[in-house]
Amino acid sequence: MKLRSIFPIIFAAIICLPLFAQEAPKEEPKMGWKNALVGNLGVTQTNFDNWAQGGENSFAWQLNINGEARNIAAKHKWDNSGKISYGMTKLAGIESRKSADEIKAESVFTYLLGTYVNPYVAAKGETQFTPGYDYKEDSKTEISDILDPGYFTESAGFGYEPVTGFKTRLGFALKETITRNFPVPYADDPETEDVEKIKIEPGMESVTDFTKAIIGNILLTSKLEMFSNFKGIKEVDVKWDNIFTAKLTQYMNVNLNIKFFYDRDVSARRQLMQSLALGLTYSFL
Repeated sequence: MKLRSIFPIIFAAIICLPLFAQEAPKEEPKMGWKNALVGNLGVTQTNFDNWAQGGENSFAWQLNINGEARNIAAKHKWDNSGKISYGMTKLAGIESRKSADEIKAESVFTYLLGTYVNPYVAAKGETQFTPGYDYKEDSKTEISDILDPGYFTESAGFGYEPVTGFKTRLGFALKETITRNFPVPYADDPETEDVEKIKIEPGMESVTDFTKAIIGNILLTSKLEMFSNFKGIKEVDVKWDNIFTAKLTQYMNVNLNIKFFYDRDVSARRQLMQSLALGLTYSFL
């Protein structure tokens, strides 16, 4: 998908999200700390024994942990969030391979002016737990590891939160990409002779969060992140994470996760990941 065909979809989504959210008026938040920690474990297993129609034995599991810590005072609010996701898949005689691997943390401090638009400063980091491999027919090649790459972004600007369930922010940002053994394609500049293991990009960042119950007990949680360095519109990085959650019982739900990713430095094409899981959910806080 070319970049010019991506942006109409993204900008249309940004415009439409607050329209859906207008049904729920913004509520006055309670002062003090509010914490939440939710874990979700999904397991899938298939086994065949003398099955005439054929098939492959398989086993897969994925653990997701999401945490939030929010402090609200008269003149400021401080939002902290973290996400851990890890999963493995085993198919017949093939060795176990990871199907999910993500560590992400974000902190946003907002000074409240008494309006819908307020200044903020933010910082976030993202990496993975274990090595990632490119699998061939008879071999595998390691292509990533923890903090290899690691992404860190600091930003400051103004945020807009007109209704409950929708908020967006836009500001100047500094993005750092760090690597150790795999600078290509994450941090290295192909136009230079030296191999750079660290890349620093000044630019603009936009982050939009949207949460809404859409049909019955189905909850949509969407996070759209865009970063553009000062080289131009062709250098825009896009991350769009969408989770549809259907609660079946108090401890069981179905999750559909669709992730869209575009980074011209990593790949000229857009990247897409989709996962569907039935699992157990438990709220620790």
